[in-house]
Amino acid sequence: MKQIKNKQYWEEADRSWSEDSIWFSNTASPSARQTFFYVQEVGYFKTIPPYYTERANLNSFLIFCTLSGKGILTLNNSIHELLPGTIAFINCMDYHHYQCAPDHEWEFLWLHFHGPSALGYYENFIKNGFRICHDTKEHFIEGLMQNILNTTQKKDIHSEIIVSNLITDLLTHLLISSSTEDSRLDVMPEYLKNVTKKIDQDFTEPLSLDDLAREFGISKYHLSREFKRYMGTTINEYLTLTRLNYAKELLKYTSQTVEQAAFSCGFHHVSHFINVFKAHESLTPLQFKKEWGKT
Repeated sequence: MKQIKNKQYWEEADRSWSEDSIWFSNTASPSARQTFFYVQEVGYFKTIPPYYTERANLNSFLIFCTLSGKGILTLNNSIHELLPGTIAFINCMDYHHYQCAPDHEWEFLWLHFHGPSALGYYENFIKNGFRICHDTKEHFIEGLMQNILNTTQKKDIHSEIIVSNLITDLLTHLLISSSTEDSRLDVMPEYLKNVTKKIDQDFTEPLSLDDLAREFGISKYHLSREFKRYMGTTINEYLTLTRLNYAKELLKYTSQTVEQAAFSCGFHHVSHFINVFKAHESLTPLQFKKEWGKT
């Protein structure tokens, strides 16, 4: 990997693309920059060797959707092929290099964007490692990106809101694709469904990874790994969130005190309940209760 010695924006490129390629730069309004996902640049390229771009430290996020041919992406010391129907999502602050593969053309739609929650989406996308996604719905992402390009070019009073919604749809689809390509939630093993059902039904009782592994005859290490793989969270986190959801119902809709609610939803120490609740909700159980009209 090339070493970038400073934190300043750096780029080298060869622009070998067809005459009908599109490169559209967009200036977002101040309100869009503060509130929405917004386009920085967007386009369609049909490239030939030696087309490439190599850069680092660009405050932008980039999505490619390959339409035909073959591209090659180098990121984080790994090389990835960009084939028709694949999508790449990268943070341009990281060093990266992409090019048209030798002896190939490479046709793709691309989008540089940003927004207040863009980094959060990206961090969720790569939390289990970077990957190239596939358009699981035929031409769905291609259609979204083409729509983003068209709407940005025909800018009007509503276009920034519409484009932000399209980018949200695009990112949502990528997050779902990245989290389910390996785990295949539609074929979750039966024992994991039973473990989840057990937690949903008995969350008010003492439950631990060891207890669940013993009850279902599974290695606790295997259970822990597979639960995280399919559910996207640990067993302890899932149990905690289930208890907190029930606690909020009690605080909102019953006259139970904070102490009563803590014990009712499976916490054995009120102070621990208060600390966990505040960590997730940014307010104490009592503040939450008052906010929802219960005193």
